[in-house]
Amino acid sequence: MSERFIGSSPLEGLPLLRDHRRRRVSSHDSSGANMDFFNVPPGERFTMAEIEGAGCVKHIWVTLGCSDRWHLRKILLRMYWDGEEDPSVEAPIGDFFGLGHGITRNFTSVPLEMSPESGRSLNSWWPMPFSDGARIEVENQCDVEIERLYYYVDYEEHAEPQPGLGRFHAWWNRQNPTPGIDYSEPFDVGEIKKQRNVTGEGNYLILEAEGKGHYVGCHLDHHNLLETDEFNWYGEGDDMIFIDGEELPSIVGTGTEDYYNLAWCPTQPYDGPYHGLPLPGGPNWSGKISWYRYHILDPVYFERSIKVGIEIGHNNFRSDDISHVAYWYQTEPHVKFKPILPVEERIPRD
Repeated sequence: MSERFIGSSPLEGLPLLRDHRRRRVSSHDSSGANMDFFNVPPGERFTMAEIEGAGCVKHIWVTLGCSDRWHLRKILLRMYWDGEEDPSVEAPIGDFFGLGHGITRNFTSVPLEMSPESGRSLNSWWPMPFSDGARIEVENQCDVEIERLYYYVDYEEHAEPQPGLGRFHAWWNRQNPTPGIDYSEPFDVGEIKKQRNVTGEGNYLILEAEGKGHYVGCHLDHHNLLETDEFNWYGEGDDMIFIDGEELPSIVGTGTEDYYNLAWCPTQPYDGPYHGLPLPGGPNWSGKISWYRYHILDPVYFERSIKVGIEIGHNNFRSDDISHVAYWYQTEPHVKFKPILPVEERIPRD
């Protein structure tokens, strides 16, 4: 695409004529009947799309019927580009589409949406280019069948590979709980505020990658485990980004809600194009919280490596249940992801 059509609005590029062809792989019933879904037995992998040649996935829509309460955490989504053996995307299917805790809620952002009814329509708009084939699969790690798997994979078919395009990556992880203080023992918040962290030691890891690319954001899902009538704000954790092997981060934030572009210990749900708080938590910031920050207009570039982390509370004093998905583009090969947590360690808390 011509540089003059790369801007802040997706409408800017629409007049640009292209030589691509629009294609789709879906769960449609090829007989012409209305059984437009697939069943996936427990323990099996199912290939949603196997695409040859060069192109770019532009949209994925999925909705699921499964009786397992935690199926959104138990079903894994993987994506492979250009014949690679190790996936560039690996995440629980619900988390990949922008919200953790094994639940859905209606929300809208530029790259990800959960739509009615009750957020069960899962949409991704991340562009996912490839030069020599793409494969998208799910693995059913539930004890029961996926009774209905409906999906679209909408993609462009290119006559030849497009130069200069990184490959899309997504990685999920969880710390349950994070290694902060013992909540059962008395603690002094005033003393905690005197502590200092400039090196990022102990920060919750959002992304660590090698190669050339750019980080395009994350959503983070926080279960507040401190039960108290005292002020129970979960934030004041600074985001820190280390680029190309820096000893100290060159990009440092001023607090959790500041990173996701809200303010003053927010309690109200909000979903914007690039940042939001779909789940603000209960009274006194209790329970389950989810926020997102997508660097669509301000990607964080790296030439050799990147490390993105955030404090969980000031100086990582909090011991809460934290999970997230990070999204980025980079050259291949990528560093192989560490094995995803087993299914019993992915199940959310009640």
